Amino acid sequence: MVRSNNCVLLLLSTRKRSLYIIISFLLLSTSLCQLMKFETITIKDIAKALGLSTSTVSRALRGGYEISEETKKIVLDYAAKINYRPNPIALSLKERRSHSIGVVVCEIANNFFSQAINGIESVAHNAGYHVIITQSNESYEREVQNVQHLASRSVDGLLISLSSESADNSFIKSLHDKGLPIVFFDRVAEEINTHKVIANNFKGSFDATEYLINLGHQKIAHFTNAAHLSITKQRLDGYKAALEKHNIEFDEKLIKYCEHGGMIQAELDVAVSELLQLPERPLAMFTAQDKLSTGCLMAFKKLDPDFAAKIKIAGFTNSAVVDLFNPPITAVRQPAFEIGQAATQLLIKLIESKYPVTDFETRVLDTELIIKG
Repeated sequence: MVRSNNCVLLLLSTRKRSLYIIISFLLLSTSLCQLMKFETITIKDIAKALGLSTSTVSRALRGGYEISEETKKIVLDYAAKINYRPNPIALSLKERRSHSIGVVVCEIANNFFSQAINGIESVAHNAGYHVIITQSNESYEREVQNVQHLASRSVDGLLISLSSESADNSFIKSLHDKGLPIVFFDRVAEEINTHKVIANNFKGSFDATEYLINLGHQKIAHFTNAAHLSITKQRLDGYKAALEKHNIEFDEKLIKYCEHGGMIQAELDVAVSELLQLPERPLAMFTAQDKLSTGCLMAFKKLDPDFAAKIKIAGFTNSAVVDLFNPPITAVRQPAFEIGQAATQLLIKLIESKYPVTDFETRVLDTELIIKG
């Protein structure tokens, strides 16, 4: 009986010691975390250290004209010494601005959009804005989610290029009507009255189609995006105008609308297969974007390699690798970087305007035909 009681006491003692060790470890960890906690330096800290008022320090950091150069130097030198950085959350609450811009594109990996994003960031950075980039992957649902997420994060404005599924833009119009600054680029919503920046799609497609005609082609296929997109309509109009100028009859059977803009290879395989089944195959093709050019060429080589070597392709692309394709692809190059810059400049003007803006513009930048082969 005595031995049994001793065992119980020993067990309780062991449990108490284990519990004590665990509690001690937790307390030590908490203390270390508190010691290691990042201490944010505020304007009040600088003011206290220098014996100045917080308003004086704030004006000196902003470069206010009412503060003497000597005081500015003292404040700025001390701020640099202690590695002071303004609190972006505090600034956004005070100014009711986040100093951030949301960007919505269909695909970041697309050469046109990656170049446009470079242009966007070059202007935004110099103007003191951060850029938040999202992609829809040509999905309307994803685009809605991206726009709603960016708006909920209180971005100061949005730069949008619509997805191929975006036939209904009412959700964007609702945000625009509520006062959120929005600028469209490349793929635009005609019904929303705001700034837009695009390439000269009509001229680019006219030049590419006429180039193929001048090579002697009378039957020219046209692979393009979803029918409702602004770029689809403008590029189809340029294609038709070139045919009309040279008295070539327009043939609807030569037009292939690719709803996913070349992102799904199976869709292109079906379209190319239908083209190959025509009684008289076209030996030339005008494509509305680079994924359509490369995807169609892959489909031709898979379905009929001999025919693939004969077809002449001209189309919109900002990819540098088209020089490596065989047969070569004649390129319609868009000034993507400049489009991104112009769209961002217009958006920042909207954001920083002290009065409601009602006068909007559609800025059109020229394309360039780069002949290969």
